[in-house]
Amino acid sequence: MKEHIQNIKKRGLDTHKGDFGHVFVVAGSVGMTGAAYLTSQTALLCGSGLVTLGIPESLNDIMEIKLTEVMTLPLEQTVSRTLSLKAEKRIMDFSEKVNVCALGPGLSTNKKTLTLIRKIVPKLKVPLVLDADGLNAISTNVGLLKKRKAATVITPHLGEMARLTGKSVKRIENFKENVAKEFAMKYNVVVVLKGYNTVIADTNGQTFINTTGNSGMSTAGTGDVLTGIIASLIGQGIHPYSAAVLGVYMHGKAGDLVAKEKGQFSLIATDILKALPRIFKDIV
Repeated sequence: MKEHIQNIKKRGLDTHKGDFGHVFVVAGSVGMTGAAYLTSQTALLCGSGLVTLGIPESLNDIMEIKLTEVMTLPLEQTVSRTLSLKAEKRIMDFSEKVNVCALGPGLSTNKKTLTLIRKIVPKLKVPLVLDADGLNAISTNVGLLKKRKAATVITPHLGEMARLTGKSVKRIENFKENVAKEFAMKYNVVVVLKGYNTVIADTNGQTFINTTGNSGMSTAGTGDVLTGIIASLIGQGIHPYSAAVLGVYMHGKAGDLVAKEKGQFSLIATDILKALPRIFKDIV
């Protein structure tokens, strides 16, 4: 772990926000604005200089109130208030200004939104952290991952990995490390296979098994926080595999800190988000 921690940039006196990365989060839909909030706010708390949230336009006003430091980019939407196919151009144009994109949290399974995701995944020229509905979208065409030119990190839980691979959840659970390694090497992506003892696998077959975290983290939104951590670290220039290992480790450490203070039963994702500054202070 020490070699990964050493990859976090030390902050000099003569720096500005542009030195610490711009994260573009594409997330959220009606009823799922929390996922967009958690991913975006986490990226800021993990050291990103700039974070912009791409959100369906009718949800923009509420996110501007909820997110003070995060910028917002209102995007074209469907009648169901999810991202529409018309949002493709604005997303692609804006992606040219950023260092990394986090795509998927709370985007919904609306058919038009899933089609949009499938269109932009192979086209994005920046590193990509793909989670949640981003993974649901490509599960029908996993080969899209091979078309990407920039680095990709995927963060599936067991059910999502089952959809991506066609294997049963039980088989994946019994052979987590092998499944993650095979997928990472076949599709040239970093795999973060979430769950008890999360497995991180690199494109060259290297793996890391995480031991931080606790069962209190089995609650809505914790995966969105993890996506924000990993995207932030990549945006700051850390290699995607190291960013994934660090992200999972620090995410678990934050969960353990919260569990120690308030117990596991009442632990929520926002608690982990709020604990991250103390983890960064202690570790970095």
